[in-house]
Amino acid sequence: MAKISIADIMEMSVSERILLVQDLWDSIAAAPESVRLSEAQRDELDSRLEGYHRNPEIGSAWQEVKARVSKES
Repeated sequence: MAKISIADIMEMSVSERILLVQDLWDSIAAAPESVRLSEAQRDELDSRLEGYHRNPEIGSAWQEVKARVSKES
């Protein structure tokens, strides 16, 4: 595998760096079993999921969140 330095990355355009980050994230997401959660992270996720199950109508739909965030940008 070719090595790339921070200096090399900083020479890239912003759009190239964004694509690099997307590629990195996709490679991580392809192997979720390799990302370990701490006990505190697992507890927090369990707590949030439990809250959702108790009251699913409290949150916002993804489409609403995305529209709200896009409008603020």
